[in-house]
Amino acid sequence: MRYLFYISQNYSFEILRPLQQEAHQRGDQCAWFIEGNEVNISLFNEGENRLKSIADVVDYKPDAVFVPGNIVPAFVPGLKVAVFHGFEWKKKGHFRIRDCFDLYCTQGPFFTERFDELQKQHQHFMVKETGWPKLDPLFSAPPAAPNAKPMLLYAPTFSPSFTSTEALIDTIDELSRKHDWQWIIKFHPKMDPNVQARYRERQHDRLTVTEEQSVIPLLLKADVMLSDTSSVITEFLLLNKPVVTFRNSQPDSPLIDVTATEQLENALQSALSENTSLQQKIEQYTQKVHPSRDGKASQRIIDAVAEQINHPPALKPKPRNLIRQFKMRKRLGYWHF
Repeated sequence: MRYLFYISQNYSFEILRPLQQEAHQRGDQCAWFIEGNEVNISLFNEGENRLKSIADVVDYKPDAVFVPGNIVPAFVPGLKVAVFHGFEWKKKGHFRIRDCFDLYCTQGPFFTERFDELQKQHQHFMVKETGWPKLDPLFSAPPAAPNAKPMLLYAPTFSPSFTSTEALIDTIDELSRKHDWQWIIKFHPKMDPNVQARYRERQHDRLTVTEEQSVIPLLLKADVMLSDTSSVITEFLLLNKPVVTFRNSQPDSPLIDVTATEQLENALQSALSENTSLQQKIEQYTQKVHPSRDGKASQRIIDAVAEQINHPPALKPKPRNLIRQFKMRKRLGYWHF
């Protein structure tokens, strides 16, 4: 099999590399293609096959195309597979069908049920619950050593309508100096550089803005997460650890959500204490969104892809959506038919 990883953001590497590892173990070929100019090419590892042009992609003739974004051109060969860029269904468009995909690989029952309903309406794609490939290393990693002092991970969203960065900068600074806690701040790659610079100016021995590319080591190490409305919240909850949120758009039961900065200190202290009721809520929630914790999502995804290629289901043709396809051809500068 030949697989293509179609990416447009830096965070896609962390999502797709577990799939690449699984494919290579099976003796399959993998290649990458970057759409747009937001991916840092220095993040490619030695030996990874990067296709330089969309013409190279078409000539490569992939059997399947894995996409952690929302769209992919119809003229690219192969089964189009949506693997999603996160869990944040509260943000607009998570369940929008854009007529691009043949297979949606969902993370857990909550997402599967919604996409199953959409499949019955549209009937031009399949849905398979597999788990999310990004989390394979999370579940297969050894437990982190206990921290000498409580470690708090602040991981806000970059989205201007949801981010807590402006509201919390002074409070986080104050609490980091008041309590013997170790703060690690991990910004989304798309976070406003000016916001990042303002937080870096506040750094001291108990407050650090990390340059770590991968969030997984930080999730494993931290004791509590502080966030707002970000997909990474669910990733942390899957480790059975508590999350404090600031003005979450739709606060779920396992979250300790606050709406005022003066509530934050007590919320964090509560999260750092033992709370059986909260742990039960976390477990109930994670069983809905990502019950598999065996680190084998990539195996299931590639199995599902192979099954659909080898035994094509009877589906309706995807709508041609000529306007979207024209825009993608124009953006990529590809006019061969």
